[in-house]
Amino acid sequence: MTFTAYKQGQPMGNKVVVVMGATGTGKSRLAVDLATRFNAEIINSDKIQVYKGLDIITNKVTDGERRGVRHHLIGIIDPSGDFTAEDFVLRASLAADEIIKRSQLPIIAGGSNSFIQALVDDAEFRSKYDCCFLWVDVSMPVLHSFVVNRVDQMVKGGLVAEAREFFEPNGDYSRGIRRAIGVPEMDEFFRKERFVDDEARAKLLKAAIDEIKENTCKLSCRQLEKILIMAEQLKWRIHRLDATQAFLRCGGDATDAWQSSVVEPSTMILSNFLGGNDQIDSNSALGVTPQFSSNAISLAITNNY
Repeated sequence: MTFTAYKQGQPMGNKVVVVMGATGTGKSRLAVDLATRFNAEIINSDKIQVYKGLDIITNKVTDGERRGVRHHLIGIIDPSGDFTAEDFVLRASLAADEIIKRSQLPIIAGGSNSFIQALVDDAEFRSKYDCCFLWVDVSMPVLHSFVVNRVDQMVKGGLVAEAREFFEPNGDYSRGIRRAIGVPEMDEFFRKERFVDDEARAKLLKAAIDEIKENTCKLSCRQLEKILIMAEQLKWRIHRLDATQAFLRCGGDATDAWQSSVVEPSTMILSNFLGGNDQIDSNSALGVTPQFSSNAISLAITNNY
């Protein structure tokens, strides 16, 4: 199935796309896929990725992964600074204005749902823009397996050395980039590694890595729960895209599953949205399964870790 994307320079009006999902579900990947089809620019809504540094730990999208698409609000804030939801509303609104002036489509993508809620709740933003919400969802057991493996890859890629650069004996883990999962968990290891033998050091490191994995899985559950709450309480029209099969398959089969189950349905939804018709029934069109309950999410946290 193929779709005709909007041509370069075609006015996007007051349309904004929001890509939501738990950590690791592929929000950045989908945002870039759509940006290449709809002549769009991406506004980061991850509250940790706005800070400079910790590119591995915060899983910032690389230059190669951006595929030439312009990104905003990534790595712009001093690591020890403070970037609030109010700051995000201001910066994201300004970025959206500039993107639309260039006849491009703003795509807001990131896992910090509190930032997204603050933006769409803002009276000025709400009066100016019409939003289309895309939710990339992955079965929790499958997602947890993926993020656990991703942490292992981060460790191989230099997570420990990167975290060490931000270690301070009196560091504040409640502010700035040091809040990122992967930094506080390494604190005990860095404090004790010089005073223990190799065996004890290895155990300390494993404990820290296991804690990073556990906290990442818990974060994914909290993010999913927040999305469901927002959808229910705020009556947002959110299009759910089930990416589970793309995570279960390998190689080319995984790429094909991503295209058929995520990219092509998203393209259809945006084509309708940009054409002024956002009345598509995503439940029937996309084969959406029943939503998870908050109780199910709580059980997922308990049973997995």
